[in-house]
Amino acid sequence: MFVQVIQGQVADAERAHAAVEQWARDLAPGATGWLGSTGGVTEDGRFIALARFESEEAARRNSDRPEQDRWWAETARLFTTEPTFKDSSDVIVDVAGDPDTAGFVQVMQGQGTDADRARELMSQDSAAWADFRPDIIGSIVVAHDGGAYTMAIYFTSEEAAREGEGKEPPAELKAQMEEMDTLSVGVPEFFDLKQPWLHSPR
Repeated sequence: MFVQVIQGQVADAERAHAAVEQWARDLAPGATGWLGSTGGVTEDGRFIALARFESEEAARRNSDRPEQDRWWAETARLFTTEPTFKDSSDVIVDVAGDPDTAGFVQVMQGQGTDADRARELMSQDSAAWADFRPDIIGSIVVAHDGGAYTMAIYFTSEEAAREGEGKEPPAELKAQMEEMDTLSVGVPEFFDLKQPWLHSPR
């Protein structure tokens, strides 16, 4: 899988949402290899989207379409800061349900010191994690250069997510969480998407 992360500041979340819906309606049917997208705008106007493709080649083919160019030329005007793009084929997907049914998505961006160990920890005790946090439908982790990452977590609802955050984990899961914390550099940035925009091929 190949993921492109697009982000920037927007002044009008509704217009940004309308642009994304237009893409899903008019351009997605011709986007060969497109697997879906997750996006939204935080309450303070930060836009972030994760577009998933089968491969980098498929993403490039989409970018090269004239209709894609026209759509982006219009959409780029909605940003009040220069939008940034981060591409990666280093992607981990963990799905316990249908992410497209999520009522709340939290995207986290940060940096770690040991990506391999982080992958090991995330792959451990998946059944125990599912029992402990049934509010989590799935997640996608995108690795970037220098140990940076973007992680999207899909929840049934924000209420369930907040309730889950307050639960005391079993000892073995708590130990994993504590070790993950030791691998983190600095403080991660969180994007709470209370009205996530979720699309996938029909």
